[in-house]
Amino acid sequence: MERKQQIADRLAAIGYIADGGLATALVLMDMLKRPLLVEGPAGVGKTEIAKALAALHGTELIRLQCYEGLDRSDALYEWNYQRQLLAIKAREGQDAAATEAHVFSESYLMERPLLAAIRRPTAPVLLIDEIDRADEEFEAFLLEVLSDFQVSVPELGTIKATSIPRVVLTSNDTRELSDALRRRCLYHALDFPDVDREARILLVRLPGIDTGLALQIARLMQEIRRQELSKIPGIAEMLDWAAALVGLGVSRIEEDRLAVHETLSCVLKTREDRAHVSPEVTERLIGKVA
Repeated sequence: MERKQQIADRLAAIGYIADGGLATALVLMDMLKRPLLVEGPAGVGKTEIAKALAALHGTELIRLQCYEGLDRSDALYEWNYQRQLLAIKAREGQDAAATEAHVFSESYLMERPLLAAIRRPTAPVLLIDEIDRADEEFEAFLLEVLSDFQVSVPELGTIKATSIPRVVLTSNDTRELSDALRRRCLYHALDFPDVDREARILLVRLPGIDTGLALQIARLMQEIRRQELSKIPGIAEMLDWAAALVGLGVSRIEEDRLAVHETLSCVLKTREDRAHVSPEVTERLIGKVA
């Protein structure tokens, strides 16, 4: 597919290395005008997909971070109650209907991410991050918004999308999402990259890193992730670790084993994981990949 390769190449040019499946999903996302649900463990680069899309199309990224208890007003809009109260006080004695129309006008409306996304004149990228953290009730409300791309504000009427945003939903798979939401979206499962793709990510994101060192770090990261860890390090942690090693002048991991072990604080973020990967374990893992 020529378009798949084109979008993969364009993403690589701005620093995101996409596999073939993701590149195809992004082509279909534009072709079918459907949201894309990306599911996978934390740290694999799901959020970065939306950031890369915004950069690719030269448009705004609008992010809705989901959490337990998220409700419509947090995601859609709120009225600026303090300003409304001040305006009502300032207009005391004036016509009540005129005052009401004034305080429920556009100037007192505070956009939240969903409303902002459908009111932009140029289609933004709307990132709905970690949808699995939100309640099922919010998920049902979100489905309605994504189906029609319009919202109703009782005081102002129905607001329809000026342009249809590109929508990326991410899930860490902490709970099962509804069938209705899955049917509404295209789907891509994203996992940790293989050695070759992780090395390519390093070469793109850390210009100047030696190719051999990038491959060694990628292989060592694969081995670290196979350990019994409470928090598996993601791509961002891997990039921090590689930058630290390059900054310390490490050119081959077997030549400075102490630096390799001591900089594991970049990727191991709990006391238990740090203790689990002891100097002896680090030595053994280096021996596998050097």
